[in-house]
Amino acid sequence: MAPTAPLAGLSVVELSYGVPGGYCAKLLRDAGAHVVKLEGTDGDPLRRGRDGTSGAAAGRAAGGTTPGEDDSALFRYLAVGKAVRALDDLSAAARDGALRTADLLVEDGRLADAEIAALRAANPSLVVVSITPYGRTGPHAGRPATEFTLQASCGSTGGRGLAGEEPLQAGGHIGEWVSGGYAAVAGLAAAHAARRTGHGDHADVSMLECMASTMQTYGSVAASLFRATGVDFVSGRTLEIPSIEPTADGWVGFCLGTGQQLQDFLLMIERPDLIDDPRYATMGERARNREEFLEIVRGWTTKQRTEDVVALAGALRIPVAAVGTPSTLTSVDHFVQRGVFVPNPYGGFLQPRVPYRIGEFRGVPFEASAPDAAPPVASEAVASEAVVSEVVASEVVAAGAGAPATPGDRPLAGLRVLDLTAFWAGPSATLTLAALGADVIKVEAHKRADGMRFASARKPGEDRWWEWGMVYFGANPGKRGITLDLGTPEGHDLVLRLAETADVVIENFSPRVMDNLGLTWPTLQARNERLILLRMPAFGLDGPWRDRTGFAQTMEQASGMAWMTGRADGPPLIPRGPCDPNAGTHAVFALLAALRERDRTGVGTMIESTMVEATLNVAAEALTTYTAEGREVRRDGNRGAGAAPQGVYRCAGDDAWVALAAETATQWVALLGVVGPDERWSGDEDLKTRRDAHDEIDAVVSAWCATRGVADAEAELLAAGVPAAVVVPPAAIESDPQLEHRGFLNRVVHPVAGEHRVPGLPFRLASVSGPWVTRAAPTLGEHTAEVLCGELGLTEDELANLTEKGITGTTPG
Repeated sequence: MAPTAPLAGLSVVELSYGVPGGYCAKLLRDAGAHVVKLEGTDGDPLRRGRDGTSGAAAGRAAGGTTPGEDDSALFRYLAVGKAVRALDDLSAAARDGALRTADLLVEDGRLADAEIAALRAANPSLVVVSITPYGRTGPHAGRPATEFTLQASCGSTGGRGLAGEEPLQAGGHIGEWVSGGYAAVAGLAAAHAARRTGHGDHADVSMLECMASTMQTYGSVAASLFRATGVDFVSGRTLEIPSIEPTADGWVGFCLGTGQQLQDFLLMIERPDLIDDPRYATMGERARNREEFLEIVRGWTTKQRTEDVVALAGALRIPVAAVGTPSTLTSVDHFVQRGVFVPNPYGGFLQPRVPYRIGEFRGVPFEASAPDAAPPVASEAVASEAVVSEVVASEVVAAGAGAPATPGDRPLAGLRVLDLTAFWAGPSATLTLAALGADVIKVEAHKRADGMRFASARKPGEDRWWEWGMVYFGANPGKRGITLDLGTPEGHDLVLRLAETADVVIENFSPRVMDNLGLTWPTLQARNERLILLRMPAFGLDGPWRDRTGFAQTMEQASGMAWMTGRADGPPLIPRGPCDPNAGTHAVFALLAALRERDRTGVGTMIESTMVEATLNVAAEALTTYTAEGREVRRDGNRGAGAAPQGVYRCAGDDAWVALAAETATQWVALLGVVGPDERWSGDEDLKTRRDAHDEIDAVVSAWCATRGVADAEAELLAAGVPAAVVVPPAAIESDPQLEHRGFLNRVVHPVAGEHRVPGLPFRLASVSGPWVTRAAPTLGEHTAEVLCGELGLTEDELANLTEKGITGTTPG
């Protein structure tokens, strides 16, 4: 018997075109929601593919029809299991009729504020999720934009590449996918609250904020912390060295995040003499001696086969991966053994499965979906939900955790989370939970504290230098922090006692660690049957790569994401950033779905949310294209399949660049109007013609930009309706007027580092006023006494004994 889908009974209407809304609704559908996609007769443009050349472009498929081979693989990937409905004119009456009994509406900004207000008045429990480039409010709301220009605005493009050279986008339209993930979290969190209060909500999702949260690594936080130390922080373009390097038969990717990994790497390439060489000791020094160091590295890697390098580096626990490509991913042994890729029912091409497991649930089976089935009858659905709610209310109140909320509470108010995570992926998940109202208790062993503490704005040896870690500071606000050595009998007993009081335990260790600590799922479940254990392994709890060390860079290399980034004639490049918070977003989504299931059953479960599979899901476009069409798409610098011209262009001034993209015929005509007429082009050119003439167009645009300051170039292009943005370094988001207006950066006061601003969540909820976080990341062991004595009942003498034994403390080992 198939397990019950956790979102069974949730009714969703998708009134959105493109990837962000499509992926948001896909996530909901895959977890069991009934999704109705409404289309006009011309259909979602994704039916015709990024470049507009799929069969639907010739009229062989239309909006409102079941997806088929005439549609792009991308559209079919996003549409699996959705009930697709045609509305001749998407009239308000027809649309509103579909929404009378819906729980959640996903829309792309086409609805006016008054229309949304009317929908919510007619259906008070409705949750509306709006996804737009800048959000619905602020000075840039409604400004023309594409994912490419948003990358320029969020600091992603400005942080990638070599100083003095053209800055580079991250390929693969990553910003669209991560925005869809955040939208799903926002919608499901609001729906979680609506089930308890009867009051819906409006989630206003900003793609710019989603991308600033994922496609750069706390550049503004780093700048603020360095300024506080009296050091000028230079936020500009960098590349990791080494990273993706050539082998005798392909490409291999490394990630050297620690000094030990660097030493082991130098031993591996047979250069132990360089271990104490100051020219290569840090990332900054290796960048300054880049050509010399890479010559040494490539002198070794180019003589080795990729599989031999992976085997040797893996044995030394150096994070490593063969660079995945669309043509190789489906034959990777780990993915094959875990059954990661499954056939799409609308054409048989391969796509990644859902990246999580909730108990025995692995996503709604494709063969069980009924794309043209009618949604549940309203009266039956309401009656069913009423019965469930009555049972749940009694169980939840009796359990004393997560009691029914009252209007005005944050969606996860009353939820208690025990956070055993470190680095960025896990902490990004628990940051989201804390911002949404959960009480998050972060547990560190002070002798082995969160490694992100030590990527610090202060030098080792300076007073409490570990409290100045940039990523740690950005990823851990809103939490309480305690220290416990879980490897000791006392620490083990205390963490189990904490688990008895928690709704959720979340960890992102290598899989073997929880077993070694005696914190297995049966052990935890025996102490608290309502507990949910959320595990976030890099590669999964089984398979050949189970125990490999994995960081975000490794995921980008292995998944094919890096394959899509870089110059057409150069090596693949890691996007540097999105995989960690993307894994966190998918883990939070799975947890929210599991909480809904616990509401039904009263019993907790274990979740496996796998980092590399979350990456594969948002990098699926290249894979689905290859397995559907046999066409291997690849990196192409700053160009893109869906726009021409698209690029960054140097303007007058020092390292000043403007990004622009002309996706539509209207934008192309507008661009010609700005840069001046040219006898070679009439304005009637289609996208393919423009792409074929891209070099010639670039020359004209470059000449125009070179005579203007970057702010003037941006202003002229935007005034004409051409998507454009100044390419800014990562730290520059701290002065962005749009982000300032929406309160994206939240003020916190740290007891050691002082006052700074840190990112909150990349969406606003109508029900939540004020900043998402107000408490700074905890100092090491800051709340140990508060939690262990104030909540578990330890005496001061017992706590002092733990400190004396080194089981708890406030100074790293």
